[in-house]
Amino acid sequence: MGKIHLLDDASINKIAAGEVIERPASVVKELVENSVDAGADTIRIDATMGKKSSIRITDNGCGMSKDDAALSYIKHATSKIKNVEDIETVRTMGFRGEALSSICAIANVEIMTKTRDELAGTKVIIKGGKLISIIETGAPDGTSVFVNDLFYNTPVRKKYLKSDSVELAQIIDVVTRMALGHNGVSFSLFNNGKEILRSPAAELLDTIIHIYGQEVARAMLPVNLVAGTIRITGFISKPELLRSNLLFQSFFINDRSINSKAIGFALRDGYGTLIPKGRFPISVLKIYVDTKEVDVNVHPTKNQVRLSHERDICDMVTRSVRDALSGKNLIPEIKVPSKQSQQSLLYGEPAYSSPMVKETVTDFGPSAKDTERRLRRSERFGEEFEKPTGIEMPQVRVLGQVDSVYIIAETGDGLMIIDQHAAHERVFFELVRASKKDDSQELIVPINIELDQREKTLMNETIPYLEEFGFRISEFGSGTFAVTAVPIVLGKLEDPLMVHDIISDILSQGKIKDETGIFERVTKTIACRSALKAGAVCSTSQMENLIKQLLQTENPYTCPHGRPTMISFNRQELDKLFKRR
Repeated sequence: MGKIHLLDDASINKIAAGEVIERPASVVKELVENSVDAGADTIRIDATMGKKSSIRITDNGCGMSKDDAALSYIKHATSKIKNVEDIETVRTMGFRGEALSSICAIANVEIMTKTRDELAGTKVIIKGGKLISIIETGAPDGTSVFVNDLFYNTPVRKKYLKSDSVELAQIIDVVTRMALGHNGVSFSLFNNGKEILRSPAAELLDTIIHIYGQEVARAMLPVNLVAGTIRITGFISKPELLRSNLLFQSFFINDRSINSKAIGFALRDGYGTLIPKGRFPISVLKIYVDTKEVDVNVHPTKNQVRLSHERDICDMVTRSVRDALSGKNLIPEIKVPSKQSQQSLLYGEPAYSSPMVKETVTDFGPSAKDTERRLRRSERFGEEFEKPTGIEMPQVRVLGQVDSVYIIAETGDGLMIIDQHAAHERVFFELVRASKKDDSQELIVPINIELDQREKTLMNETIPYLEEFGFRISEFGSGTFAVTAVPIVLGKLEDPLMVHDIISDILSQGKIKDETGIFERVTKTIACRSALKAGAVCSTSQMENLIKQLLQTENPYTCPHGRPTMISFNRQELDKLFKRR
């Protein structure tokens, strides 16, 4: 027999399904897009998490006739296009005809649908891609798709699903982006029968209020630019309101949610020097172009597109952001809670005027006082922990600082360059890791942190892990959490957004059920946020102090993320660089 052979249809369908359906959120995305294409103005998503997980999408769209319903689950069956020429002018969310068939290939699916001009509806039951039955039934106008036992016949894919909280957070992210992209449609999301997100049909700013809250909406600026056939609308946040990752940036091309690094860079270019490195603005940008200029057929999940004039569009995004920021009062507004609201926090009463935590951004580097405070905070590392044996401490003489980032020092036989942030991050990492559970300090005034529904879902499961580090966090009203204590290693908590960044970091990177992984990531985040920053001017004594602390750590050679803390050149290497014999 030859080595090459044809796969059977069942195997082909499962492989194709894996390209489109990666997790429960993929099911939600594909089915909700179908509902939008069906003209629905009300869409309900029910997700049941756990061992008997299931997803139901219900809409009031146009529905399907019995004949259409019988074809809907077959591969490449679609109502979106009729021939290859239609691909060039796609105006719907989908057209491949793969979504429903891919879902049916790896799950048990029940479809109930009815058109407005029919007296009876149709129920279709499919199991693992095989039709079980088609019967007439009573049903409301529209379509309801019930997906059960997802990945039951592909156990390897099911094995790599993350915890229920992370998978639910992914579903929330999908529904959030769909609601922002189609603000004229009413969305509601339920988890185990409990409503966790509702976004009525409204203007975009009102939708932002429902998704992110009033405090975020107040800090948003409108974007509106038209040039030729290209139109850009939406909202961007003021420089005072930033996040630690890209999860709060939503881009749409002709109402289709997309991922685009190029547009993300263009957005950042529009801010210029108004935002620091490593912080990202919140944005909801809708770009409308001629459909012939967009190829939506470059990725099975349709979240990436190819633009004919991407450079021109990115230039317009940058320009639209600059125009939105130009002439605006961008001085951060810091709201101090009144005595009454402070007392309310202390005694557990509602504080309706409590603002969302904001980070003030300036063009000035860290002050000398801040540098000294951060170094003193970690100095007790050398007092409480003895230097591990086996690490030879070199004799080091500090020569100076380069660009307030690198420390230059002379060693016995050459030169050493130290990354001050990476070095101090390593010191804090080992300090936090060695700290005790009860090493925490109460805050005189608790800090309120407002989270969206996705973050709230993750926070409830993350609180026990954060408490291991000395945080004390409790739910305080809808979507708000009060931080009443922080690890003592943080000293005076000058950056309340640290907790927010820890939650976002866990959400974007790993499994909640991986306990060791969570502790590692939280430790790294605390260390990174606490450490001396690049750009901090240091005196000679401060640099000497930092090097001393670094050399007392268990692993002084890399930061917690694996980057080198220092590099050295011996005399022979320096001679080679200068081509000395």
